[in-house]
Amino acid sequence: MDTIFLVVSLFLPRTVLIVYYFLHQVPANNMPFIGDALLTVFLPRVLVLIYVADNLGTANPWFWIHLVVAVFVYLGFGKYGKRKMRRKGD
Repeated sequence: MDTIFLVVSLFLPRTVLIVYYFLHQVPANNMPFIGDALLTVFLPRVLVLIYVADNLGTANPWFWIHLVVAVFVYLGFGKYGKRKMRRKGD
């Protein structure tokens, strides 16, 4: 896997997946095309985690970095989650 793919997918997972698809450089995976397409649209971070686990393994630090970032984003530590927390306090 490209280091550029791993770094950029931390911040812009959907964009990097689409760009790599059009450049014909999607990482090797066992996912059927419909799974790739649906996960790219709805859960791109999960798809990146699957790619990292398939190609580098779960013992690789990149897998754990992506997992931690995905948990933070999905639990609301992003900009939308902060906005939501501010509204609850008001």
